[in-house]
Amino acid sequence: MKSLSKLCALSITGLAVGFLGCAGESSSDGPETAGPPATADSHEGHNHPSEGPHHGDLVELGNEEYHAEVLHDDAAGTVTIYVLNSGATEQVPIEATEIMINVKHDGKPEQFELAATPDENDPAGKSSRFVSKDKELAEHLDEEDAAPQLVLSINGKSFRGKIAHDHDHAHGDHDHDKH
Repeated sequence: MKSLSKLCALSITGLAVGFLGCAGESSSDGPETAGPPATADSHEGHNHPSEGPHHGDLVELGNEEYHAEVLHDDAAGTVTIYVLNSGATEQVPIEATEIMINVKHDGKPEQFELAATPDENDPAGKSSRFVSKDKELAEHLDEEDAAPQLVLSINGKSFRGKIAHDHDHAHGDHDHDKH
């Protein structure tokens, strides 16, 4: 009788374990319980700012490896570019002595150099700020068909980024709206 009781107890225990499954495993026959949310693909803590720290327009470089911030002063006729980190929150000094902006004017391509103008916190031999005092570039950035594109190299890798023409009016072909 004792061995029959033990056999029944083992059978019931085995049945219960088989029915419930091991902790942490899910059965394909029943509903799955949700664990903690996945964080690998989550956008929590990953902001997509609409402007840079100097309140300029942002240009994505690479797959958000870096950003550039464009400040365009029509009155002074200057264009300033800041190289920023992937979150577009901090300046990144690079070794380049100049960067380029390519534009189209009257259907013809033109290139404009922006000279390295190190910010006060940039280490010697590097710059996170690049400036053009060419009024023609400042004017071209306002032209609808200019298709301006930033071209620069960071740590030996070339980057290109489209500079959006956005002066507080919407265009249907832009990915990021200003709010």
